[in-house]
Amino acid sequence: MNILFIGDIVGRPGRDMVRRGLPSIVEHHQIDFVIANAENAAAGFGITREIGDDLLDRGVHVLTSGNHIWDKKEALDYIATEPRLLRPANSPAGVPGKGSYIARSSDGRGVGVINAMGRVFMLNIDDPFAVVLKEIEAMRGRVRIIVVDFHAEATSEKAAMGWHLDGKVTAVLGTHTHVQTADERILPKGTAYITDAGMTGPHDSIIGMDIEPSLGRFLNAMPSRFEPATGNPRLNGVVLEADEETGRAIRIMRISYGTGDLERLDQEVAAESRRT
Repeated sequence: MNILFIGDIVGRPGRDMVRRGLPSIVEHHQIDFVIANAENAAAGFGITREIGDDLLDRGVHVLTSGNHIWDKKEALDYIATEPRLLRPANSPAGVPGKGSYIARSSDGRGVGVINAMGRVFMLNIDDPFAVVLKEIEAMRGRVRIIVVDFHAEATSEKAAMGWHLDGKVTAVLGTHTHVQTADERILPKGTAYITDAGMTGPHDSIIGMDIEPSLGRFLNAMPSRFEPATGNPRLNGVVLEADEETGRAIRIMRISYGTGDLERLDQEVAAESRRT
C-alpha cells in the first residue's frame, strides 16, 4: 500500500496547493491512502468545518492536528461529529474528539492513524510515550498498517518516539516545526521515520507567516498580528510504501512540490495516461 502524508497545511496557500496538486500526486505515486496535518489550515491557526470537509471531499482520508487544534472555536463541535479529524491522543481526559482512527481506503483496506503531541517546549499534557502504546494496543488485530503523526518541537523527543515505536507501527512522522528534515529512514525493525514532514504553504515566510511581523517579534519583542504569507507555496510531505501482510514500511520518500513542479507532474501524468 502507498500512503501520502501531507505536512502541516498553512492557510489558504497551503489549501490551494493541496487542491492543485493532490490529483496528480495521487496518480503519479499510485497513492492508496492520504493523511494530512490540518491544524494550521484556517488562516494559519486552527481548522473550521468548511475547511475540514473540503479537504476530506478532495481525497484526504484522515486529518491530524496538534497544539493549534482549538484555535477556532467551532472545532469543538466539529471534532465531536467528525471522527476523521484527530486531536492529540494524549490530551487530558474529557477533551472532545479522539486521538486515533481506523479509516478505509477507497478499495476497503484499513489504515490506523494515531495523533500524539510532544511535551518538550510544548503543553505539559499526558505522557505521549505511554498513551501511544495504549492506542496501538487498541488497534491490535484490527489493522496492520498504523501511521503515527507525532506533533512535537524537540528533535530529540521525536527521535525518541521513533525508536520507542520501532517495530510496533508502520511509520512515525514528525510535524509542527514546518521545516522538512532530511533524515527519512527505515528503522531496524521496520518503522519508517522522519523528524519533520515539512510544511504545505508559503515558503517565502517565517514558518508560513508574513516575514515582517514575525521578524519584528525577534527584533523588538513587541506583539504583532501574524498572517499567512503568500510567496513560493510548496507542498511538503512523504510517500510511504507499506507491506500489508506485516505492517512494516518498505520505503519512505520525501516530497516537495512547488507550482512549477506540479505543472511538470501534470504533464507527466497526462503523457502516461495517453500511453496507456
